[in-house]
Amino acid sequence: MDTFSQLLHFKNPFFYLILVWSFIWKGIALWHSARNKQLAWFVALLVVNTIGILEIIYLIFFRKDKKLYT
Repeated sequence: MDTFSQLLHFKNPFFYLILVWSFIWKGIALWHSARNKQLAWFVALLVVNTIGILEIIYLIFFRKDKKLYT
């Protein structure tokens, strides 16, 4: 196994940290896109898994309401 595969192996605690990180950002982004009726963003965020990168980009640049926690 190469280093990257070992890093993302289910026995590695870092794997679970990445998983939690991704779920948090995905949940926040999905909530905002659904609330703002942005169906295309909702589907893209739901289907594409980028470990939170696409979700952060959406929240910073493409969200209609710019308040993060309203």
